[in-house]
Amino acid sequence: MEEKKETKKNVNDQADKKVEEKKERKEYKRSESSRRPQKKRFSRKKFFFKKRVCFFCTNKDSVIDYKDVGLMKRFVSDNGKISPRRFTGTCAKHQKKVSVEIKKARQMALLPFTDKHK
Repeated sequence: MEEKKETKKNVNDQADKKVEEKKERKEYKRSESSRRPQKKRFSRKKFFFKKRVCFFCTNKDSVIDYKDVGLMKRFVSDNGKISPRRFTGTCAKHQKKVSVEIKKARQMALLPFTDKHK
């Protein structure tokens, strides 16, 4: 019986040595190219944005006027569109005033309607 136990131990030791040798040679590992790419489940990155504060609410002394072209250009994109509130950060009250004043400035030819009217 003791001889059988010793032979089993020897067999187990030999098996362990083979596994260790394979690990050293990295034969146990499948190659990277043969692996299937794993799908990322629900990996949609959450978009965090900084809450922008209304420019006109913070600067009480600034007046929304169609004649102030520099200020109006701040709220108009390169192609002539009025920028939305989510980009400019203005509140609803001031965004409405800005859009009305931009439209006045366009009528007075102080601002272009599109980028092609330069």
